[in-house]
Order: sequence, then structure tokens, then C-alpha cells
Amino acid sequence: MNVPHGEAQQDLITNVHSISAIITLSVGREQRLFAAHEDVLCHSPYFQTACRDQFFQAANKRIELPDEEPEVFSSILEYLYKGDYYPRLEFDKRRNSWNLEDGGNGNGMNEAVVQTPLGPILKDTVIYCQAEKYGLQELKKLALRKQGLQSGIQCSTILSSARFAYANTPDNDSKLRAHYLSLIIRARHTFKRSGTMQNEMENGGKLFFDLFVAMVNHMDDLSAKSPR
Repeated sequence: MNVPHGEAQQDLITNVHSISAIITLSVGREQRLFAAHEDVLCHSPYFQTACRDQFFQAANKRIELPDEEPEVFSSILEYLYKGDYYPRLEFDKRRNSWNLEDGGNGNGMNEAVVQTPLGPILKDTVIYCQAEKYGLQELKKLALRKQGLQSGIQCSTILSSARFAYANTPDNDSKLRAHYLSLIIRARHTFKRSGTMQNEMENGGKLFFDLFVAMVNHMDDLSAKSPR
């Protein structure tokens, strides 16, 4: 059997999608509209259930997502179609390392954030949490990997993002939460001088108990490596 390549392959993909129903999605408080093929959306168990239930109740094939951020949902939709989202991962053969295209995002800044009612949150953190909700495990891995490539992030953004991560992941999450604990420990000298950190710690929460435990473990590791 001949396997199509290039434009022929793209035409085949387009024709397959053209058979699938178009789903309208209303996203965010401003009800921004997106359109997607049912077969693409149904790679997510969440949307597979939503599509099934929606079609039993109505004929307009519309899903309401009032609590989502349109900017984040756009990236998730891009991932469902293309397997990645902007800024995409690029491999540097000369340095044998991965980085983000355009240095992180289109405006030249490394701090890719989403403005939410809770304040600025790292977009990759929101995507990770939404991927958890939508049952997209590979997207969670991708978002976590991309977040690890971010640099120059403000202390206040790290803390608000960590709070968001704790509020939107299960207690047994061992990836995103651990990422923030490790990030704060590595930058502890900066956080020690941060007024935002002081205010956040005074407000308390599980984040800071976990941080205490992680720092104790870090100190124990250092003690074990030091000469007796």
C-alpha cells in the first residue's frame, strides 16, 4: 500500500477531518468562540464525554467553557491538532539541548504569562492543570518540560503560579508541585529578600508546609554529602 507524503498526506488528513462534525466551543467570560472537529476533540476523555452528552441534549453541537482562559484553550486546541503549541520545542543539535522557539514567545520575553483574576500565572502551569482536567497526559508532560525552560521569572509570578498549581492539581501530584518547590529552593537567596514571599508565607497554606519539608530534605542531602 502506498503511503501519501507531503501535500497529499495533508489533503488526506483534511479529508478525514471534513467527515467529522464541527463542534462550537464558547470559552471564557467573554464567550470567545472556537470551532474544532469532533474527532480531534475526542482525543480528550473529557470532551469525548461532553460531545456525547451534548448531542443527546441539543442539536447545535456547542460546548460551554465559561471558566477557561481563551488564550490557554487556544494552545490546547493547537496541541490537539499539531502535537505541540506555541512557542514550540526546538532541538539545538550544536548544543545538544532543547529550547523554545523565539526565545520563549513572540515579544522577546521569557516570562510567558496569562492574566487571570488571580493575577499573572505562567501559561504552561495553566495548560498543565487543564491537561489534568481534560485527561491529556502527554500534554501535561509537554507543559512541564516547557515550563522548565522558562527563565527570568518574577518572584511574584512564581508564587502566584505555585498557588494556582496547588489549587488546581490533586494532592498526589508529584510533578508540577515539586517543580515549584525545587524552583523556590534553588532561588532561595532571592526569595529570602522578597516582600511578596513574606506576605505569602504569612498567609500560609499547604504550599509552605511542603516547601519546609522539601528544604529540610535538601539540607539533609547536603549534610550527607559533606565530609565528616
